[in-house]
Amino acid sequence: MLPTSRGESGPAVPVLRMFDETQAREFYVTYLGFEVEWEHRFEPGFPLYLRIRRDETVLDLSEHYGDGTPGSVLWIPIRGVDAFLADLSHRPHPRLRPGIDREAPGGPTVELTDPSGNVLRFCEVTT
Repeated sequence: MLPTSRGESGPAVPVLRMFDETQAREFYVTYLGFEVEWEHRFEPGFPLYLRIRRDETVLDLSEHYGDGTPGSVLWIPIRGVDAFLADLSHRPHPRLRPGIDREAPGGPTVELTDPSGNVLRFCEVTT
Protein backbone atom coordinates (compact mmCIF):
# COMPACT_ATOMS: atom_id res chain seq x y z
CA MET A 1 0.00 0.00 0.00
CA LEU A 2 1.40 3.37 -0.98
CA PRO A 3 1.51 6.19 1.57
CA THR A 4 -0.74 9.12 0.81
CA SER A 5 0.01 12.75 1.48
CA ARG A 6 -3.70 13.62 1.35
CA GLY A 7 -4.83 11.53 4.32
CA GLU A 8 -7.79 9.17 4.22
CA SER A 9 -11.39 10.08 4.75
CA GLY A 10 -14.16 7.95 6.17
CA PRO A 11 -17.90 7.91 5.64
CA ALA A 12 -19.75 11.14 6.34
CA VAL A 13 -22.04 11.30 9.37
CA PRO A 14 -25.05 13.55 8.79
CA VAL A 15 -26.12 15.82 11.64
CA LEU A 16 -29.90 16.21 11.91
CA ARG A 17 -31.59 18.81 14.07
CA MET A 18 -33.96 17.54 16.75
CA PHE A 19 -36.27 19.66 18.87
CA ASP A 20 -37.62 17.14 21.38
CA GLU A 21 -35.38 14.46 22.88
CA THR A 22 -38.26 12.21 23.97
CA GLN A 23 -39.90 12.24 20.53
CA ALA A 24 -36.55 11.73 18.77
CA ARG A 25 -35.71 8.70 20.92
CA GLU A 26 -39.20 7.26 20.40
CA PHE A 27 -38.86 7.64 16.63
CA TYR A 28 -35.24 6.61 16.05
CA VAL A 29 -34.60 4.11 18.85
CA THR A 30 -37.98 2.59 19.69
CA TYR A 31 -39.59 2.72 16.23
CA LEU A 32 -36.72 2.54 13.72
CA GLY A 33 -34.48 0.31 15.85
CA PHE A 34 -31.37 2.51 15.98
CA GLU A 35 -29.04 2.04 18.94
CA VAL A 36 -27.50 4.91 20.88
CA GLU A 37 -23.70 4.84 20.50
CA TRP A 38 -23.06 7.83 22.74
CA GLU A 39 -24.55 11.09 23.90
CA HIS A 40 -23.16 14.38 25.18
CA ARG A 41 -24.31 17.45 27.09
CA PHE A 42 -21.96 20.17 28.28
CA GLU A 43 -23.98 20.43 31.50
CA PRO A 44 -27.33 19.11 32.78
CA GLY A 45 -30.17 20.96 31.08
CA PHE A 46 -28.00 21.91 28.09
CA PRO A 47 -28.80 20.74 24.54
CA LEU A 48 -28.24 17.06 23.75
CA TYR A 49 -25.95 15.72 21.03
CA LEU A 50 -26.63 12.06 20.27
CA ARG A 51 -24.98 9.50 17.95
CA ILE A 52 -27.15 6.58 16.80
CA ARG A 53 -26.55 3.56 14.56
CA ARG A 54 -28.61 0.95 12.75
CA ASP A 55 -26.40 -1.53 10.92
CA GLU A 56 -24.06 0.62 8.77
CA THR A 57 -26.15 3.79 9.02
CA VAL A 58 -24.77 6.31 11.51
CA LEU A 59 -26.59 9.56 12.30
CA ASP A 60 -25.96 12.38 14.73
CA LEU A 61 -28.97 14.14 16.27
CA SER A 62 -28.49 17.54 17.83
CA GLU A 63 -30.57 19.97 19.87
CA HIS A 64 -27.91 22.67 19.38
CA TYR A 65 -29.05 25.78 17.53
CA GLY A 66 -27.33 25.90 14.14
CA ASP A 67 -26.69 22.14 13.91
CA GLY A 68 -28.51 20.65 10.97
CA THR A 69 -31.37 22.21 9.07
CA PRO A 70 -34.89 21.10 9.98
CA GLY A 71 -36.54 19.54 6.95
CA SER A 72 -33.35 17.97 5.58
CA VAL A 73 -33.65 14.89 3.39
CA LEU A 74 -31.46 11.81 3.85
CA TRP A 75 -31.23 9.06 1.26
CA ILE A 76 -30.27 5.82 3.02
CA PRO A 77 -29.40 2.74 0.95
CA ILE A 78 -30.96 -0.44 2.28
CA ARG A 79 -30.93 -4.13 1.44
CA GLY A 80 -34.31 -5.83 1.81
CA VAL A 81 -36.82 -2.99 1.80
CA ASP A 82 -39.70 -5.47 2.26
CA ALA A 83 -38.02 -6.95 5.35
CA PHE A 84 -37.37 -3.42 6.66
CA LEU A 85 -41.05 -2.50 6.35
CA ALA A 86 -42.09 -5.81 7.94
CA ASP A 87 -39.73 -5.08 10.85
CA LEU A 88 -41.33 -1.66 11.35
CA SER A 89 -44.79 -3.21 11.38
CA HIS A 90 -43.82 -5.08 14.59
CA ARG A 91 -43.43 -1.71 16.34
CA PRO A 92 -46.33 0.41 15.04
CA HIS A 93 -45.99 4.16 15.35
CA PRO A 94 -49.09 6.17 16.32
CA ARG A 95 -48.54 8.82 13.61
CA LEU A 96 -46.98 6.82 10.76
CA ARG A 97 -48.26 4.22 8.32
CA PRO A 98 -45.36 3.80 5.89
CA GLY A 99 -45.52 1.90 2.66
CA ILE A 100 -43.15 1.16 -0.20
CA ASP A 101 -43.03 3.43 -3.23
CA ARG A 102 -42.00 0.93 -5.90
CA GLU A 103 -41.84 3.65 -8.58
CA ALA A 104 -39.40 5.93 -6.70
CA PRO A 105 -36.27 7.02 -8.53
CA GLY A 106 -33.39 4.77 -7.53
CA GLY A 107 -35.53 1.84 -6.43
CA PRO A 108 -38.26 0.84 -3.98
CA THR A 109 -38.32 3.39 -1.14
CA VAL A 110 -39.84 3.72 2.32
CA GLU A 111 -40.10 7.42 3.19
CA LEU A 112 -40.52 8.56 6.79
CA THR A 113 -40.56 12.01 8.38
CA ASP A 114 -39.10 12.36 11.86
CA PRO A 115 -40.67 14.52 14.61
CA SER A 116 -38.44 17.49 13.63
CA GLY A 117 -39.47 17.39 9.96
CA ASN A 118 -36.39 15.60 8.58
CA VAL A 119 -37.17 13.14 5.79
CA LEU A 120 -35.53 9.71 5.69
CA ARG A 121 -35.71 7.81 2.40
CA PHE A 122 -34.74 4.16 2.87
CA CYS A 123 -34.11 2.97 -0.70
CA GLU A 124 -33.25 -0.45 -2.07
CA VAL A 125 -31.15 0.15 -5.16
CA THR A 126 -32.18 -2.10 -8.03
CA THR A 127 -29.64 -1.80 -10.82
